[in-house]
Amino acid sequence: MNPCSAALPGDPPGGRRAVAVWGTGVAVYFVAVIFRTSLGVAGIDAAERFHIGASALSTFSILQLLVYAGMQIPVGLMVDRLGTRKVLVLGTVLFTAGQLGFALARSYDVALACRALLGCGDAMTFISVLRLGARWFPARTGPMIAQVAALCGMAGNLVSTVVLSRLLHGAGWTATFAGSAGAGALVLVLLLLFLKDHPEGMEPAPGPRPGKGSVRQQIARSWREPGTRLGLWAHFTTQFPAMVFLLLWGMPFLVEAQGLARGTAGSLLTLVVLVNMAVGLVYGQIVGRHHAARLPLVLGTLGATALLWAAAVGWPGDHAPMALLVALCVVLGACGPASMIGFDFARPANPPERQGTASGIVNMGGFVASMTTLLAVGVLLDSTGGNFRAAFAFVFVVQALGLSQILRLRGRAEQRERERVVASRVETVHVPVRST
Repeated sequence: MNPCSAALPGDPPGGRRAVAVWGTGVAVYFVAVIFRTSLGVAGIDAAERFHIGASALSTFSILQLLVYAGMQIPVGLMVDRLGTRKVLVLGTVLFTAGQLGFALARSYDVALACRALLGCGDAMTFISVLRLGARWFPARTGPMIAQVAALCGMAGNLVSTVVLSRLLHGAGWTATFAGSAGAGALVLVLLLLFLKDHPEGMEPAPGPRPGKGSVRQQIARSWREPGTRLGLWAHFTTQFPAMVFLLLWGMPFLVEAQGLARGTAGSLLTLVVLVNMAVGLVYGQIVGRHHAARLPLVLGTLGATALLWAAAVGWPGDHAPMALLVALCVVLGACGPASMIGFDFARPANPPERQGTASGIVNMGGFVASMTTLLAVGVLLDSTGGNFRAAFAFVFVVQALGLSQILRLRGRAEQRERERVVASRVETVHVPVRST
């Protein structure tokens, strides 16, 4: 029997019950991603409905991501202290209310407030699902479980790209967004009926009562770990190009700058999602078996993204060749799975009672990068008269910042992880006592 495949003492058992409970949490995350990315296929319609320009349009996604990113550490603390079920229930209520309000909104200000409410609820989903997986499945399956959760989230993105885009142009704005809000009500019922924080008999040991400054100490201890910071910068650097492309600016770039029909552009966005789902399974298998592959996968994805982005945006003709646009979308599809590796740097660097907090810190990275880039692209488009070449060049600034931090932290994170492995092995050595 392979010792690596044996369950560790105290490991959750996994099994069908775990899949069912965890699947309920993933269903909540799936719906949250549908709501989060629904604006990506409705950007042009939103500009017409609310009579706004590029900067104001980008504010929808920026505010949503600002709320999402700002909530990550508080949500991590909430998950660590309140448990997954309570946090997911609150999140589902908030993002469903936000989606329904967005459907009915007639003014820009009201719509903006609804997207902020949606972002607040959305922020509570993914960290909760990560914690749920850690409570119900053996630790060795962590990388694969996280990638599958992200894959299901991308399936939600696929629903936005394929289904909502068609409904939007058939049923109209209000019917499409209000109808989709019904999915939020459905998963809320499933959540209340079936989700449990942990298996029977595996309640976490009660921790010390929170004292004065305990929240600050929890955050500080997670942040001091080089693995947490490396995970944040890996997430920061790899996630945002695909997020910016799918969330808002991909459709306008392909239609207005590249001259594609909306149907063709939608197919390319769908390709990004499909590649993401396929690559996520591959990356999960690789990282689960070979932890040393984490950093090469992150750096390789980063380099390929920068190369294809530069080639497509900087193409000397009026429009880049279709083959190049397809290649760009394929590479963008690997960005999401690469960003998930950030959690695999933070997970072994933190004890169980800090997993939610550390995950929140990591998850904040990519969304801060996405928010910054969404804003910069909108401002640059307005100031340059719609020049996507100049606006999309901002991506390289953000990538350079993230790469510099990854290279700065990788040595310390690797050393600290080796020290933890050695300490863990020493603690598991039992020396028998000789009788005299």
